[in-house]
Amino acid sequence: MSSKQSAPKNARKSGPAGPRQQAAGAPAPAGPRPARLTAAAVLTGLEGVALAAAGVYLLVMGLLGKPDSPQQAETGGLTVLALAVLPLVAARGLWLRRRWSRGPAMITQIMALPVAWTLYVAGGAMIAAAVALVVVALGTLVLLVNPTATEALGIGPRE
Repeated sequence: MSSKQSAPKNARKSGPAGPRQQAAGAPAPAGPRPARLTAAAVLTGLEGVALAAAGVYLLVMGLLGKPDSPQQAETGGLTVLALAVLPLVAARGLWLRRRWSRGPAMITQIMALPVAWTLYVAGGAMIAAAVALVVVALGTLVLLVNPTATEALGIGPRE
């Protein structure tokens, strides 16, 4: 007898009441959203908006400007726009207190650190942008690992 045959009939059904429905119908976390989690969501969202703006700028300059390689500028713009999706989705998840959102938000902050180093090495006005990016990334990481934020997301110590 296979495992499918021995499983209860209702366990094999996948439809509107499948796992997705149960996750979406989960009760909302009780109590107000902690200020630290709100700040992390806002900072992550601002990073996503900045990436989206940079992507649009690269696209427009690739189309209307006179870059050395319009194809490369447009590809870069589309890539940056695609990268903007991760922090925007993570910020929305943090705002809604979704447990899964902490990982993508932390990945975004960790990915920002080499970008800040690249800006720093470029010198000039980019040094100020690098310092700002490091401050935001490290600050957001601290907010995300804070016990208040992890509890609000339903993340506890492993047992």
